[in-house]
Amino acid sequence: MCCFFAVLFTAGPRLAGIIWWLFQPVRWDQAFDSVIWPILGLIFLPWTTLFYMIVFPGGVIGIDWLWIVLGVVADVASHAGGATRRRDLSYYPGNLP
Repeated sequence: MCCFFAVLFTAGPRLAGIIWWLFQPVRWDQAFDSVIWPILGLIFLPWTTLFYMIVFPGGVIGIDWLWIVLGVVADVASHAGGATRRRDLSYYPGNLP
């Protein structure tokens, strides 16, 4: 089962979250009050949502906040990566002289 989750995490955080939600819906229902928060989390902050689901069963206390912050950093890095790649493209409209 551990290898299965490892493959899912390498396939992408959104896919991993969706499949995890299908296999353990009770865990997701306990973590979130409504269905809209996990959907928004998987769309906009997938790594943060997955890290939250990993640390949620014992409650988010102490060192668990470090994992949540690492998820936020991973999400920000993945979103910011697209902006830096656009500057490298000479034909991008913002780079015209």
